[in-house]
Amino acid sequence: MCCVDRLRWQAIPNTLSSIHYFGLLCCLAVVWSSSVLFIKIGVETVPPMSLAAGRILITTVLLCAALLWRRDALPMEGRLWRQCFVLAFVGNTLPYYLIIWGEVDVDSALAAILLSVMPLATLVLAHLFTTDEKFTPLKVAGVVVGLVGVIILVGPEALGGLGNHLVRQLAVAGGAFCFAIQTVMARRLPKISPLTVSVVVMICALSQSLPMAFIVDWPITTMPSAASWAAMIALGVFSGAVAAIVYFYLVAQRGATYVALNNFLLPPLGVLWGFLFLDERVAPQALAALGVILIGIWLATYRTKTQT
Repeated sequence: MCCVDRLRWQAIPNTLSSIHYFGLLCCLAVVWSSSVLFIKIGVETVPPMSLAAGRILITTVLLCAALLWRRDALPMEGRLWRQCFVLAFVGNTLPYYLIIWGEVDVDSALAAILLSVMPLATLVLAHLFTTDEKFTPLKVAGVVVGLVGVIILVGPEALGGLGNHLVRQLAVAGGAFCFAIQTVMARRLPKISPLTVSVVVMICALSQSLPMAFIVDWPITTMPSAASWAAMIALGVFSGAVAAIVYFYLVAQRGATYVALNNFLLPPLGVLWGFLFLDERVAPQALAALGVILIGIWLATYRTKTQT
């Protein structure tokens, strides 16, 4: 077999692996972007903090059941539980409150741009606090191109709202920065199964969110509609349990910056959900923006032969 043919055969596993990881990244983006629809339905009859706590409770029960089914035991190392407690606060309890509170007076288009700073923040934090995710020209270019794609999607005029309701805008951006911190911290967790990590993190998140729900909302007095119950269950199953396992798996396998790129896919997927379920029109710029975003993701995730 000649050298050229040998190189071609050797490239096939790398290509299939890249497709596998990109498919999981898209899966993560799909379940997280759909949560916007479920949240809108849920908050109609359930207060935000109670909805978040209910979602986390359902996720925790499902993940614990999966752990029992696999006959795996919870780790008992105190250091891991302390790490996961901080991870749960930074990645679940705090950012969801900041984003929900901030979006009260922030347009969704501007919020999409503010949330898209997460890959940029993750890129910087990963460079500073990890040993294997340093800056590369292609990675920086890819993240910048992805951010430009988001701006094209929502329209540059959305930036005109910057400065109005500054505190709430900072809250949304702060939530995105929290997600970036969580992603880099997750990269530094011990090498254990994604399911086990997900269970520990969600137990910690439940211990934080449930008391807060009773303090803020007193959910016992709420009367959720059937639609809100369905939305809460969907959030717990898809945006919670499924997303958590995929998220921690991708962070362990491909790194923090790679996972952070899914934030660039959330705005165009939000447009798709609006088209499918809310009869919203898809502007031509949305397709162009999606193309730019995909180019950005390709640049940021491209690996040379020496990296594979």
